[in-house]
Amino acid sequence: MILADELLRAYDDQLRTDAETPSAIGVERLGPLRLVTFAGGRGFVTYRDLDGATATEIAGLVVGALAHFTADPEITRVEWKTRGHDAAPGLHGTLLANDFEADDVESIMIGEASALVAEVPLPEGVTVRRVTEEPDVRAMCRMQGEVFGDVHSEETADAVLARLDRGDGMELWVAEADGRIVSAGRLEPVPGTEFAGIWGGATREEWRGRGVYRALTAARAKSAIAMGKRLINSDSTEFSRPILERSGLIRVSTTTPYRWRR
Repeated sequence: MILADELLRAYDDQLRTDAETPSAIGVERLGPLRLVTFAGGRGFVTYRDLDGATATEIAGLVVGALAHFTADPEITRVEWKTRGHDAAPGLHGTLLANDFEADDVESIMIGEASALVAEVPLPEGVTVRRVTEEPDVRAMCRMQGEVFGDVHSEETADAVLARLDRGDGMELWVAEADGRIVSAGRLEPVPGTEFAGIWGGATREEWRGRGVYRALTAARAKSAIAMGKRLINSDSTEFSRPILERSGLIRVSTTTPYRWRR
């Protein structure tokens, strides 16, 4: 069995690079930071680590990163992605002082893709499939926006469709009941690594606890294995974490997104 510290080391070494942001339209460096711009006016801050920066140095990085994004009038929102195992003195307070707001803490889950593969009985009338056509993609993004309270679902759909056109390997999967999407998520194979990520997992409240999300996850894991990927990673809410843990994935750390809006 792979130990949690081995999985965390693989996560840091393989994923906290440009591989983390395959859909970026621009990346600038500020010290250890990668300042990423996505389509649809979204900025993103990430890094391998903070290179031993002091609280004072970290405060300067936050101010500099925010200045970078606010200088671009098309950027309407910025996410700073933190990890619980990083040494980051003063970062929380500095982000709040610069008008970032902390979202809920999520669990970084990692494990063997094969652990997620299972034959899951679905409720009558529910089917799982991969989607590629624009009407399906927009319907998927709208459903996820409703579940997550995201008012930018149409902009998200535009960005997702642009990625599909680029053919970077991302797959979109949905579960449907009577022609209505009730659960959805992405599969994102990471080039040059052992990993594929499962992201955007959302299930309508009335369909939770009925095996739908687990079946959707199994379908994505099978596809990841077919691509030659061995490991699955996911930033999981408290809805999805227990499902992944029961399948053998391990919580190796936490991640907390901090969000700034213009």
